[in-house]
Amino acid sequence: MSYDWISLLTDFGTYDGFVAQCKGSIARIAPAVRWIDVTHEIPAQDVRRGAAVLSQIVGQLPPAVHLAVVDPGVGTDRRGVALQTPGGVLVGPDNGLLGWAADVLGGVRKAVALTNTDYHLGTSNTFHGRDIFSPVAAHTAVGVSLDDLGDPVDPAELVRLPDPVLSVGSGQLDCEVLTIDHYGNLQTSASAAALTRAGFERGDRLEWAIGDHRLTVLFGRTYGEVPPGDALAYLDSAAFLSLGVNGANAAARLGIPPGTPITISGAALGRD
Repeated sequence: MSYDWISLLTDFGTYDGFVAQCKGSIARIAPAVRWIDVTHEIPAQDVRRGAAVLSQIVGQLPPAVHLAVVDPGVGTDRRGVALQTPGGVLVGPDNGLLGWAADVLGGVRKAVALTNTDYHLGTSNTFHGRDIFSPVAAHTAVGVSLDDLGDPVDPAELVRLPDPVLSVGSGQLDCEVLTIDHYGNLQTSASAAALTRAGFERGDRLEWAIGDHRLTVLFGRTYGEVPPGDALAYLDSAAFLSLGVNGANAAARLGIPPGTPITISGAALGRD
């Protein structure tokens, strides 16, 4: 099976030429393939952030080879892998980066370690993104079978990140800050379904215990429902509960990093 698209997600940034080199590796093998830059601004070596962003993006993309490189273990004995799913192929390091996205795409049907060097373009110990993952993604896009890329791997043996914290009770959620976006909005690990199970509705005033802060915040639809400078809880575009500030940066104001635990309650606080 071939693919018209390759998506790219990395922590390479755009200051250096690393992304261009990866695209060059792809273009040398699959000049007609088109690519989608998901982001190259994942914080350096932040595998969990990369996994979260990738998992929230792949379901919105066309069938593709999804190339993801956030790889603090480059050059070690960690595996490079390609994963076949019903919704496309994922290529990258076996460090947990790909697992959540594979779930979104229907689960891993086949996994291989990238041991066949016939499909690599170089031997760098520190740049597998250019020398291994990009050429493998390109070969896969033009129809090379996963069976040809290397040795089979039992999907159950792939590295998995711990699932995000989420515990739901009546009138209470325990979750965590999953990601922080460019605007400083805090995305939690609480899905829309979790909010329903907890009994929360728009118009509730939710009490947040987050780090050293205690906030009472409207659960609304969009930032303009509160005055400038006020905080708002809302479902973001990926359908996760998020905390933002109208016209300001919530993360900078609160000093809250990803992974911070949160307890949210609100059943007794009433609705607007």
